[in-house]
Amino acid sequence: MKNNLYIDVHAIQSVPSSNINRDDTGSPKTAQYGGVTRARVSSQAWKKAMRDYFVKNLDEKDLGTRTLELVRYIAQKIQMIDSSIDDENAMKKADAVINKAGLKTAKSKAEDKHPILKALFFIGNEQAEKLAQAAVDGVKDKKELQGILNTNPAIDISLFGRMAADDPTLNEDASAQVAHAISTHSVRTEYDFFTATDDFSSRDNAGAGMLGTVEYNSSTLYRYANVAGHELVKQLGDSDKAAKSMALFIEAFIKSMPTGKANTFANETLPSAIVVTVRDDRPVSLANGFEKPVNADNGYINPSVKALNSEFEKASSFVDKPLFTLSIGDEELGDNQENLNTLLDNFVDKITPLLSED
Repeated sequence: MKNNLYIDVHAIQSVPSSNINRDDTGSPKTAQYGGVTRARVSSQAWKKAMRDYFVKNLDEKDLGTRTLELVRYIAQKIQMIDSSIDDENAMKKADAVINKAGLKTAKSKAEDKHPILKALFFIGNEQAEKLAQAAVDGVKDKKELQGILNTNPAIDISLFGRMAADDPTLNEDASAQVAHAISTHSVRTEYDFFTATDDFSSRDNAGAGMLGTVEYNSSTLYRYANVAGHELVKQLGDSDKAAKSMALFIEAFIKSMPTGKANTFANETLPSAIVVTVRDDRPVSLANGFEKPVNADNGYINPSVKALNSEFEKASSFVDKPLFTLSIGDEELGDNQENLNTLLDNFVDKITPLLSED
């Protein structure tokens, strides 16, 4: 296959009154860019939404679990292998094999005092099953146990990566990058003052049972992510699986939405324009096209798409021509697709031979 193969995903998405990603004070997250305040949604928030989308659309065997309670998780796998092992011994075997693999556990503060990890660890279902089998078989060799944790990574671990605080040799490099979404224009935080009535109060009580405010903003976001296809193939060891995994990544990126204050604002929008580009030189974000804030001209969506197209043309002066470009809602860039399913099918058809080239 090609030495470098990068998939860029760009989206313009309008989100009405919302607070999908809050800071420590409950305010919508913001960023200063181009000298003005922008709405911002952190990459962590959107990656969590994408991982939740994966859970609904992937088999369990292809998914990872991120947890502090790895001992309890492996203990359950041990008992699935050998039901004669009781809870206490399963926990002991799990704790022992995890520590031998290089991850450190400590007693939790919970009443049962079972061991937990000192930091979250992301483990694939297949890795967990093999580690549990090693515990049942009494494997003690650290190199062999770490080999289990360093092979057969789940799809979401391959895409989003893994950091092991106790032992860097257990790290998994992410093949995907997800940018913080920012508004293409300046925003101002607004406040929703609300009252709640007491349904069981006396009839003659006209006062509210509760008063409060919720902060929110409205924005048209530029969203960007990329995947290093050449790295994903190495991690998964299968070009067809890598192609389908990237298609699912694109689908999750487009369809997912962080859930902050979702019941309050019901801000369940989809992108108005999507551009998927495949390059063999380097990934390219088009965020520079919005360094100058977009001005509203009967809304922000259309001028934001125009700014995206303009920056795409500017970038062509610095990087190679894309191998191919697919789009929805943007007829000026690439091969405009009828719908998302068509885009994803065509993406898989075009990317698979590039991933498997000699």
